[in-house]
Amino acid sequence: MSEIRWLEEVEKRKEDLLAELSGLLRIESVLDESTAGPQAPFGRKIAEALEYMLQLGEKDGFTTKNVDGYAGHIEYGEGEELIGLVSHVDVVPAGEGWTSPPYAPEVRDGKLYARGAIDDKGPTMAAYYALKIVKELGLPLSKRVRLIIGTDEESLWRDMKVYFEREEMPAMGFSPDADFPIIASEKGLLDIRLSGKTEEQPAGEDHWTMVEFKSGQRVNMVPDYAEVKLIGEGDVFELKEKVQDFLLTHRIQGYAEENNDGVTIVIRGQSHHGSEPHKGLNAALEMGRLLGRIPLDPSGQTFVNLLNDLLIDDFYGERLGIAQEEEVLGKLTVNAGVFEYVLGQEQFIRINVRYPLSGDSEDILNAIAAKMLPYGLTITEVDHKAAHHVDHSHPLIQTLSKVYEEQTGKKAQVLAIGGGTFARVLDTGVAFGPLFPGSEETAHQRDEHISLDDLFRSTAIYAQAIYELAR
Repeated sequence: MSEIRWLEEVEKRKEDLLAELSGLLRIESVLDESTAGPQAPFGRKIAEALEYMLQLGEKDGFTTKNVDGYAGHIEYGEGEELIGLVSHVDVVPAGEGWTSPPYAPEVRDGKLYARGAIDDKGPTMAAYYALKIVKELGLPLSKRVRLIIGTDEESLWRDMKVYFEREEMPAMGFSPDADFPIIASEKGLLDIRLSGKTEEQPAGEDHWTMVEFKSGQRVNMVPDYAEVKLIGEGDVFELKEKVQDFLLTHRIQGYAEENNDGVTIVIRGQSHHGSEPHKGLNAALEMGRLLGRIPLDPSGQTFVNLLNDLLIDDFYGERLGIAQEEEVLGKLTVNAGVFEYVLGQEQFIRINVRYPLSGDSEDILNAIAAKMLPYGLTITEVDHKAAHHVDHSHPLIQTLSKVYEEQTGKKAQVLAIGGGTFARVLDTGVAFGPLFPGSEETAHQRDEHISLDDLFRSTAIYAQAIYELAR
């Protein structure tokens, strides 16, 4: 057992930790390329969040560096070898239905509520305070420790590409952006954009023309809102009855509203992290299920058929012909995250595929391309991150296991996940907290929060981990 009472050291600093975390959480650091510019490649607010952390580091006497707004780091210690902690300060859009404003952090019943509380601003601040505790205690280190702060984790990871083109690769490290005890294996990730043109064709008698279908904001989120606009000479009352019957039968929130040029239909679902699509309610796919009951124009019907034939009621890729499963990482998953259809213009769908270690990305892409072609969609963009694995006997895992067991009194199981963390940008990296077994997972959901007890416990664990890895 370590002689240092790590949790007591955190307790001494918890008010400062919460105050500085609250300042970070107030920044709406969502990707916004409309405000991108020098030192702000992903928008002004994300750049503000990065600079917020780097200024804390400067104030507290650390060595800091901003890599042109793509990422930055806060460093402490001496020695040739580098230990890395990789986190991020960008967040997914807040969505609707929050109990309190998502960028006005609020503590209720021992939990801190805000977008980014657990993904990943809370853990970023926990890692920072852990490094600060090691520094303030004057503990001797033989290695350097670097908290690397990313800015594009919720999108395309362009931050890490630029950062590691210019900066040193740590010998080993962890990402505080997942679950405890230790995650050593992560699925491969494919973010795929499928695009095509829509054609205006006459609708049959009593058919409706779908002029617009929109849903989703991020490919790694289950969309919680879908909106469709229909025009035509059909019976509006009958159409609204069909919608109402569907909503009641399936116990889904939504409505149909007549307007000057047709009918707008809205469906509300339940957002969830794209690594577990079965735990959310995909508003776009429920809209597709509803529209399957309504006679549509040829182009709209083709789009709706695609949803019903290939995506609805299938989270594991059976209908796409890509289903696979293995012992380490389980089943391949598919999240259909973003949809846009505008009659006479473009239609596209973005899907997120997470495949096990044994999967082959090219085989998956070829199968999807063949299935989508009859519906007029082709693959136009792909972002690929290969599956990641660290051997369980590695000193990194042995050290983190020791720390976790000493601080919790519980066995440190080594886990595998479908999520993708910045652990995989390290040659030797694992994900390490902050979510403890049994705690509620709220990342990417409305009312995202972190338990204050878990936040402080994580900080203590990270502090000891830094010391043990770098002593």
